[in-house]
Amino acid sequence: MLRLDHLTKRFPGGHVAVDDLSLEVAEGELCVLVGPSGCGKTTTMKMVNRLIQPTSGRILLDGNDVTSGDAVALRRHIGYVIQQIGLFPHQSIAANVGTVCRLLGWDRARVAARVDELLELVGLDPATYRERYPHQLSGGQRQRVGVARALGADPPVLLMDEPFGAIDPITRERLQNEFLRLQAELRKTVVFVTHDIEEAVKLGDRIAVLAQGGVLAQHDTPAELLAHPASGFVADFVGADRGLKRLEVTAIDPGDLEQPSLVLAGATLADTRRSMELDGTEYAVVVDPERRLRGWLSRSRAAGEGRAGDRARPVEATVGGGASLKDALSEMLLYDAGWVAVVDGERFLGVLTPGALHAATRRSVAGSAPAHPAG
Repeated sequence: MLRLDHLTKRFPGGHVAVDDLSLEVAEGELCVLVGPSGCGKTTTMKMVNRLIQPTSGRILLDGNDVTSGDAVALRRHIGYVIQQIGLFPHQSIAANVGTVCRLLGWDRARVAARVDELLELVGLDPATYRERYPHQLSGGQRQRVGVARALGADPPVLLMDEPFGAIDPITRERLQNEFLRLQAELRKTVVFVTHDIEEAVKLGDRIAVLAQGGVLAQHDTPAELLAHPASGFVADFVGADRGLKRLEVTAIDPGDLEQPSLVLAGATLADTRRSMELDGTEYAVVVDPERRLRGWLSRSRAAGEGRAGDRARPVEATVGGGASLKDALSEMLLYDAGWVAVVDGERFLGVLTPGALHAATRRSVAGSAPAHPAG
């Protein structure tokens, strides 16, 4: 969808902001540009929509060189979201969201319908927010409006320049999660600028690390970048804790799950003890006939007479099957648990132990990069 071909930007006085940058972003991919201050991230993005004219090189959008032609027409077909949001303070939220649609000559009814659709998409009730003004919204709500406006005319490419950088950490994480949900649904081709490697790892399908002077140091998946930095510069930039960061981009593999003693809720405690003895385990997981998780029992808890379901304790440490190893580790630490139950909805899949988690991490570093975990 987007290809930067030997792109260079040299400003008057000889300062080189971007140097011979070649990069491809596939259709539906979220590519994050990351690097230290002054490395040319924002300059590169602004060259894509020709807010800055390249000194040399080409920018190909869906095979067409955008360095020639009408720059204004180009920008109307590229969504743009910035850190300062840039809403028009004197216009209503509906007017702000419908800006590009109106510029493209859409009729009033079509613009109104699109505005309502986009507000719902970003989690803002049209009836509540349509007629409000930017100063009546929180920072997070204004940022959602900025995203909605950028999506107005359904552009094939979305440029995002540190869009969540000026927001408090809690709201920022919520917006990141909301954007991941939107991206999973819309599959836009996105170029996303940030200085935060953790944000890059969380959001990116691929990450382009730029060094000073706009030189491409590495372009890879988050998992591969963290496992195999291409240089000392990249290793220093992603941080000494890159092994922990990698947990976030390593999905739980069903093959890593262990199967403890499994007993039905209606089983007697005597049968439960016998099952644990045969399996050589210190606990049993209690399920119903559809394998839905109903609790767990330790050996001491299973003493005496009665039914497993009546004596079972709730399983507090649980994660979904699409979760990451970081999610599993967080649950273990939060509940001081020796294992985490992995479920698909309520259906029990298996348990992940600290040993299995460590082995999975080591294997993912040694092998090929796994898929980005869902959600």
